[in-house]
Amino acid sequence: MLLSIRSLTKVFPGTRALDDVDLDIAAGEVHALLGENGAGKSTLIKCLTGAYRRDGGSVTLDGAPIDPRSTREAQALGIGTVYQEVNLLPNLTVAQNLMFGREPRRFGMIDPRAMRVQARETLARYGLDVDVDRDLGTCPVAIQQIIAIARAVEISGKVLILDEPTASLDAREVQMVFDVLRTLRDRGMAIVFVSHFLDQVFDLTDRVTILRNGRKIITTPTASLSRMTLVEHMLGRALDEVVQAPPAGADAAPRTPLLSFQGMGRAGTIAPFDLAVGAGEVVGLAGLLGSGRTETAELLFGLRPAQTGTARDQDGPLDLHSPRAAIGAGFGFAPEDRKTDGIVADLSIRENIILGLQARRGWARPIPRAEQNRLADDYIKQLDIRTSGREKPIGELSGGNQQKAVLARWLAMNPRFLILDEPTRGIDVGAHAEILRLIRTLTAGGMSVLVISSEIDEMVVVADRVIVLRDRAHVAELTGAQVSGDAIMRAIAQDGDAQDDGVAA
Repeated sequence: MLLSIRSLTKVFPGTRALDDVDLDIAAGEVHALLGENGAGKSTLIKCLTGAYRRDGGSVTLDGAPIDPRSTREAQALGIGTVYQEVNLLPNLTVAQNLMFGREPRRFGMIDPRAMRVQARETLARYGLDVDVDRDLGTCPVAIQQIIAIARAVEISGKVLILDEPTASLDAREVQMVFDVLRTLRDRGMAIVFVSHFLDQVFDLTDRVTILRNGRKIITTPTASLSRMTLVEHMLGRALDEVVQAPPAGADAAPRTPLLSFQGMGRAGTIAPFDLAVGAGEVVGLAGLLGSGRTETAELLFGLRPAQTGTARDQDGPLDLHSPRAAIGAGFGFAPEDRKTDGIVADLSIRENIILGLQARRGWARPIPRAEQNRLADDYIKQLDIRTSGREKPIGELSGGNQQKAVLARWLAMNPRFLILDEPTRGIDVGAHAEILRLIRTLTAGGMSVLVISSEIDEMVVVADRVIVLRDRAHVAELTGAQVSGDAIMRAIAQDGDAQDDGVAA
């Protein structure tokens, strides 16, 4: 094996990000590295590329032990990395980016002519005929990715790690990048391919390694796996282990339509979809990480405005071109990453709770302090936020209590449609149950809720209806008694081997 990893371990305070991981990558193979959020993929990559120092284990490259202390040292050893976001310089030319740090010189000065010649020769090996004097930022994203790959290969030359390289590409551009990767594989390059697009994994890769909770679950030839088996390994459960609880709204009467979205989509983000939401209904979005769940939520909330389609309520069309417009339409959105996007850690619980309401009123009309105190105290009591007082910095609360404070912010604004992205991720069991009960309490009062969750058991229990996504498209809708763990997993995995797994189209 070209690259061998044995018992790789990385520990952060409170968590074991990598736990005794073994992995072998062969020359001349494309090896998929798969796993959900928190599986350890990014940590493993950072340990290999010198961004992190490992806490245990060994790594050998070409039979020699290595321990890179920086990304530059890893590159010098032969390990290059290309990320989803092209990390080159868009204001420099193609040639300057390709040869940056390795420019040919004459009499001690950079030789622009020789640099352009070398750049053309390099790109020709990748089948690209690009004006090397063109600014990189003016090139299509697929071309930028190929140039980033070419640069990484020229600098490193043994192992190429690709972290979600196709996330922003359309189908034609994906195949363009894949043609380059197959050429590199045939030349003997070892390629590690990280992706959430299962179709691409089966199309491109030779072997698959799946991580879950920092541990290696399996390494096997890609062709030996069905999509269903792969999904089961990623989620950590077989079909017959999934809870088959009846959905909370399975026997409910038809609901009054509240919102209707027709043909909503955005190129490179989410394929056009139709979605209707009833008053007091919980609609779930299910799918693997990267399937388009969060992209759907952000589109509905105006964070990534739709390029196609229309939105309506009972009174007519809705304009959702921005979060401000969505809030004005009665929408709320509690994002997945509460620490980065949800809370302001240094502000108090009170300040975090009234933040949205104050923004809607405008900063020229401050909410009176007495009203702020009343709102904060009411929601601390209603949601059982465990704190010594309203003035405690929210960053000092547990994850579950931070999540409840974010929910309190939106409840103070009385939305009619609330989007919750992974509302129970990273919280304890008690807070988890409280938030699920809260969702049901809200819908009993007429609020409509869209819930995104990676937990299939949770989706079965809380959702009246489930939309399943795969590869950034809405691919199935399950209602009433159809909402089961079995059906959700089959819809996630369904593709060319659907008949083999008993999946109905």
